[in-house]
Amino acid sequence: MDQYVGLDVSLKQTSISVRQNRKRIWRGKCLSHPRAVAEAIRQHAPNAVLVVFETGSLSTWFHHELTAAGLPAVCIDARHAKAALDTAPNKTDANDADGLSLLAEAGFFREVRVKSWAAMQVRTLVGGRAQLIGISSDLSNQIRGLMRTFGLVVPAGGGRIFEANVRALLEGQAALAGSILPLLEAWRAVRAQATALDRQLVAVARQSPACRLLMTVPGIGAVTALSYTTMIENPANFGNSRAVGAFVGLTTRGTNRARSTTTGTSRDAATSTCAPCSTRPRR
Repeated sequence: MDQYVGLDVSLKQTSISVRQNRKRIWRGKCLSHPRAVAEAIRQHAPNAVLVVFETGSLSTWFHHELTAAGLPAVCIDARHAKAALDTAPNKTDANDADGLSLLAEAGFFREVRVKSWAAMQVRTLVGGRAQLIGISSDLSNQIRGLMRTFGLVVPAGGGRIFEANVRALLEGQAALAGSILPLLEAWRAVRAQATALDRQLVAVARQSPACRLLMTVPGIGAVTALSYTTMIENPANFGNSRAVGAFVGLTTRGTNRARSTTTGTSRDAATSTCAPCSTRPRR
């Protein structure tokens, strides 16, 4: 008989629910590790035809590991499943696992496509670089603001020019230098690591034919090319170019008022194009 498994994954423990013939036949918990989950499923659901779990921080890891173990793992859209799971009178991990197994048995879920390890590694590289760039900007702004309090205005300029200007203004300011120089050293260290990641990004982009093609467009560099290619991953996932625009958040807003229809600006696509993401809805 076909069995359907729902997994409610958390950082420490994973709740498991198994259904068969519209009834729950087993429910339990195990460590949140794919091997432990796979062993529990083989023991309590040897005839599992579907193992579902929601999108989350561990979904990429679980999907690839459970699939490699030969289990029919399917990652589903958490926002789509939330409406059904919220109908439970008591919101617990065990009840969520029950709800997910019920959705699997009913077929009422939206499967999402999990990105490959290679794509996620590149997106991690892009995200790490963006984080370091942000920290560097925050440190430089902090230094400028602190020095301005004492009447020391750092002239415009970045990189080595910024560092030289700061050190020049701190001459004869021993007390203030004791507070500013550690921040300046931290700024230098962060910039050095960001530069190292930049080199890795350029090296990865040069090895990708798609990135090299995109970089022939004026204004498109290695970071933008890698962010776009790893987000799309496989163009066959999209029926047409308009579907790509909707996926990245570039669809326009429409406003209907009385007899007029106005097309406004596009939705904010910053998070969907720059932040690392692991899934996209299947068509």
